[in-house]
Amino acid sequence: MEDKKEILLTQEGYQKLEDEVEFLKTVRRREVADRIKVAISFGDISENAEYDEAKNEQAQMEERILKLENMIRKAVIIDESKIDVNVVTIGSIVKVNDVEFDEEVEYVIVGSAEADPYDGKISNESPVGKALLGRTIGDVVDVQVPDGVAKFEILEIRR
Repeated sequence: MEDKKEILLTQEGYQKLEDEVEFLKTVRRREVADRIKVAISFGDISENAEYDEAKNEQAQMEERILKLENMIRKAVIIDESKIDVNVVTIGSIVKVNDVEFDEEVEYVIVGSAEADPYDGKISNESPVGKALLGRTIGDVVDVQVPDGVAKFEILEIRR
């Protein structure tokens, strides 16, 4: 049974998926095919580690291509021009004050496929993302995090 769940993406996130598929189908496929040819030239493929490794890499790459193409098929691109800056939604850029540490942090709320916490992109399904959704400037939200409860005050919402 195929998963029908739509994948919410910003235009930037969608473009990244398209670019990766294009790179894998053109550049990487050719590189892996060349590695397989070189490995075959070494002779007996039944005990050829280079051949086995190249075939495994090929299988992983093809699996990644299928996964990305599936994500692209299910993608729903967020119309950033329709993002309401009065309320936190997917696609919002939210500046919050971490009350405990008294530091300002900025998050972009994105769909789970695009989340990259190291780049400040948090999923709408993450504890912080979920807690911020639907809230407005001035709201203080409590978020259950692994080491207790974090308190965030929403300072700014933009797109």
